Amino acid sequence: MVFCWCGKQAMLRTSWTSRNPGRRFYGSPEKGSNCKFVGWHDPEMCQRSLEIIPGLLRSKNELEIERNKLQAKVRATEEGARKMKSI
Repeated sequence: MVFCWCGKQAMLRTSWTSRNPGRRFYGSPEKGSNCKFVGWHDPEMCQRSLEIIPGLLRSKNELEIERNKLQAKVRATEEGARKMKSI
């Protein structure tokens, strides 16, 4: 077990900053607390990973947005087809 500076059991969290994308760390269980404890669970990433991962995450997010738009279009088309059948 890992304990933070305020004496509570630290929680395992995941960083999504550009300097530590996907890197896990231990932090205070209380969000917004004054306890600024950070204990790294994962080792530092190599420079190449730091250069590649942010771009991959951006691409993933853009693809998810596009997928959601396409799913909405499919639902609308299916709804329109159902209405046409009932006429």
